[in-house]
Amino acid sequence: MRALVARLDSFGDVLLAGPAVRAVAARATRTALLCGPRGAPAARMLPGVDDVIVWDAPWVGFEPPPVDRADVAAFVERVAGWAPDTALVLTSFHQSPLPLALLLRMAGVPRLAADSADYAGALLDVRHRRAPRRHEVGAALDLARAAGFPLPEDDDGRLAVREPPAPGGPVGEPGYVVVHPGAAVPARRWGHERCAAAVRLLTRAGYRVVVTGGPDERELTAAVAGRSALDLGGRTGPAELAGVLARAAAVVVGNTGPAHLAAAVGTPVVSLFAPVVPAERWAPYGVPHVLLGDERAPCAGSRARVCPVPGHPCLNGVPAEDVLAAVEKLTGRTPGLDLPGAP
Repeated sequence: MRALVARLDSFGDVLLAGPAVRAVAARATRTALLCGPRGAPAARMLPGVDDVIVWDAPWVGFEPPPVDRADVAAFVERVAGWAPDTALVLTSFHQSPLPLALLLRMAGVPRLAADSADYAGALLDVRHRRAPRRHEVGAALDLARAAGFPLPEDDDGRLAVREPPAPGGPVGEPGYVVVHPGAAVPARRWGHERCAAAVRLLTRAGYRVVVTGGPDERELTAAVAGRSALDLGGRTGPAELAGVLARAAAVVVGNTGPAHLAAAVGTPVVSLFAPVVPAERWAPYGVPHVLLGDERAPCAGSRARVCPVPGHPCLNGVPAEDVLAAVEKLTGRTPGLDLPGAP
């Protein structure tokens, strides 16, 4: 049986689909993951994925492409050529699976399953109802089970990626703290001045600090790292970042892809979590974590990309001292006394 699992969203969303992908792969002869361009690097890291199909859907993403008949037709033909026997369409709680289900039907997929609150007509064979307040990982696993793909008994259901490479160069021995200040959505970023203050405070407390970020975040990571931390901004691809995160004692990060990548490599997370989306659905999954931020702020549940409240109070009210306390809680260490490399 050839199975296709679709998750068209971002890097972190694809990582959260990982346990459901493994459930499907355990019973399929070959498994493809259909994703968007931003999710493709994560798709290639997931255990159980044999093939990755990338398509930039016109109803997904921050800047979706225009609807183009030739592009849609080419996508339908590509799926038809892969010839899946069954497909799961994974979506967030606020998204509809029906546009993609229609195209997969046109591609000849004989059996489709998805969560849908809307009447699906002939588009779905398994129209599943998502449980209220369910985490994204649990919801995907629920759908997989309803479609006949329960998680194997020897699978713990946590996030996972293929073995990342060991970080080289200046990173040094394991046990450092990673601070990742960036996020694709501005409303989910902690102010860079506060990030920089947290880096200085962590360093004074005896922690080695590594600051990470993408190629377009070099200016941000340099400002946050200052003279106190190792700046890796723009120097790690997704697999290399996984290697850096895997050897960290803890990661300080917003609700963004690297938070879920940290969880996938088993590293505790201090999550600067803006409540524009609910933490019950998007918090770091399966690892010890501490959530910081005002979950009752006026922006809660708004799904806003840019903070609608002046001053960004949900995150800018978090002091650096709270980050230090959270790191201490997760590492279980006495800063400056029993950290690797401390005198």
